[in-house]
Amino acid sequence: SQHSPLDKSCFMSRNDIDHQIKELLPRLRRFAYWLTRDVHEADDLVQSALVRALTKWSMRREEASLKSWLFTILYRQFLADKRRKARYWGLLSKFKHEEAEYWPSAEDEVATQGMLAAFNHLSQEQRGLLLLIVIEGFSYQEAAIMLDVPIGTVMSRLSRARKAMHHLCEGNVPRTTL
Repeated sequence: SQHSPLDKSCFMSRNDIDHQIKELLPRLRRFAYWLTRDVHEADDLVQSALVRALTKWSMRREEASLKSWLFTILYRQFLADKRRKARYWGLLSKFKHEEAEYWPSAEDEVATQGMLAAFNHLSQEQRGLLLLIVIEGFSYQEAAIMLDVPIGTVMSRLSRARKAMHHLCEGNVPRTTL
């Protein structure tokens, strides 16, 4: 026959059950804290275990120890919660973008603007060469073929372009002549 936890005809009286559960609460909380390492999660775990115990009271064997039954429920609830959290975070990670959004600092913005301004002061020839080699990643040989100049010319022009960028980034802006 099924018994409710409040049924007086149950093996133990309602007062006995209440008293035993109250005595077990500190031990259940300590065990839950040991499992979760967080006071709030431990309290939630104890509460959910007690709710589960009360809803499954009719399935409890009367000869079984209330203490071991409650500790078993608490531990199984902990494992179920842990699996549920792992599935939840696993699903969330599938929606996460591979590259986190990057918001540059004001300092990075100023440095970038300075580099772009310096780049604009270079000759068209120097800008083109820097774009081909530094940005697009072509080799000196490939750039020489594209520009139809000897590889030594590419190397010397690139060296001058890098020196000019360095001077311009340091604030040495050439004066324009009229």
